[in-house]
Amino acid sequence: MAKMICTECGFTGKPKLQAKGSMAMEIVLWLLFLIPGFIYSMWRLTSKQKVCPKCQHPNMIPLDSPRGQKLAEEMGAQT
Repeated sequence: MAKMICTECGFTGKPKLQAKGSMAMEIVLWLLFLIPGFIYSMWRLTSKQKVCPKCQHPNMIPLDSPRGQKLAEEMGAQT
């Protein structure tokens, strides 16, 4: 995987995968309602997104793209 840069904070590196939604909500739905808990769990498992490990924003772009190179120069990121 190529290095990526965050458009929010300028972090360069590999993004991490993070599930959308809330673990607390998932637990509550499982405790109170079996079917909605299952549906919510399936949604969370299938809706993972790549996010910046530093600021948690899903706004990472490839560092070798024209916009990524321009952003790295502006933010002084090391390539």
